[in-house]
Amino acid sequence: MSVSAAGFEKVFQYASMFKEGMLCTVYLSLFTVVLGFLLALVLAVMRMSNFRPFRSLGLDQDGHLRDGGFLLALSKFNPISFIATVYVEVIRATPMLVQLFIVYQVVFNKNVINLPSVTILGFLKLNRFLPGVIALALNSGAYLAEIIRAGIQSIDGGQTEAARSLGLTQGQNMRFIVLPQAVKNILPAIGNEFVTIIKESAITYTIGVQDLMAAVKAAQAGTFLVLEPLLVVAALYFCLTFPTSKVIAYFERRMSRGDKR
Repeated sequence: MSVSAAGFEKVFQYASMFKEGMLCTVYLSLFTVVLGFLLALVLAVMRMSNFRPFRSLGLDQDGHLRDGGFLLALSKFNPISFIATVYVEVIRATPMLVQLFIVYQVVFNKNVINLPSVTILGFLKLNRFLPGVIALALNSGAYLAEIIRAGIQSIDGGQTEAARSLGLTQGQNMRFIVLPQAVKNILPAIGNEFVTIIKESAITYTIGVQDLMAAVKAAQAGTFLVLEPLLVVAALYFCLTFPTSKVIAYFERRMSRGDKR
């Protein structure tokens, strides 16, 4: 299978579709990162919560801690953390393609949630774009939750004690002291996740989202060429991911200057 200039000329006739596909990929990634980060923050807080509604069952009639048994185990049970843990483990242990089809074919089924077939941002079909964003965000949130949790736990506990001594509430301590430092620590991991989302968003073409891979399929069907459209889309993905990784590395170096002092 050879590559020819004439083949690329035929592919470039679909330049408008590749442009729309690239914009779609960018929109998918941006919405996914925002929604996924918010979901991950909630999941991380849930996993780190200390809500134990059956705590009193861990004490005997004299008020002493039980040595063992079912009641002691039940007293340590945290339903909020359990729900978040189950969600994270299930999402991380199942294929992204299966999750995408469940969201699109089950959740956004006409009998459950019937989205209108309208066009947004000029060329995106809402009834296909939104399920793609939600599926990607649900998947990304599970991975980002562990990253955020590790970042929060990396902050010295003495800072929390100092915040309490100054009269800050738990929410203020998390917002003004813990999270800013945690974000700085996990920025490289979040950046890598964003780059991964840009590449993984290609899977949404299977439900009809007009992303870059949809443009490739249209170019292949119209030109009967296989390799040239794939090379073009590979170059476009590189143009999206490589500068993004460099920008993230730049901000990482800027934020780490204070540590070097």
